[in-house]
Amino acid sequence: MSLEFEGKDRLIQRIDAAIDGECPFEITTCLRRALVECIADPGIRLPDCVFEVIPGHYARREVFTHPTRGYSMIAMTWGPGQGTPIHDHSGVWCVEGVWSGSIEVVSYHLLEERGERFRFEDVGTIVAGCGSAGSLIPPHEYHTIANPSASKVAVSVHIYQQAMETCNLFVDEGDGWYRREPKQLQLDAA
Repeated sequence: MSLEFEGKDRLIQRIDAAIDGECPFEITTCLRRALVECIADPGIRLPDCVFEVIPGHYARREVFTHPTRGYSMIAMTWGPGQGTPIHDHSGVWCVEGVWSGSIEVVSYHLLEERGERFRFEDVGTIVAGCGSAGSLIPPHEYHTIANPSASKVAVSVHIYQQAMETCNLFVDEGDGWYRREPKQLQLDAA
């Protein structure tokens, strides 16, 4: 199911134009630019439902999935303080743009893997405000995302190479190691 909203056709046209390429780096660079332009475009307004917080967890709402190209656009709603544990994107590239509020992204580098146990190094934190965009290209995909505000809602739009239905969470075991736990991703009602 895809959401209807003002400027949807213009948003999809810009994304389609940006996605015409074969190199993930070039595609994500073009997509970041297109997403920043779309966020700033007053003629594109996401539907009100993507600004509604779900208590207890951040919301994932499908905005659009292209029927032939396969890319997927998800709006994520982050209530104050809501966030993710360290996770990956199961080998799928992604462009993330902040539509409203701000988000904090902490990137991690995989240092060591022993079976289902992993060690990471924190390689930097970015607090991204409204109108900014970034990308993840595997194998550089380990990160956390959180809304750093104690009072404001944040909304980010994520464009994935394909529908991302699973990922791996990495649970801190308290000894410098993280345990991998596969996660089936769910969409929330619009």
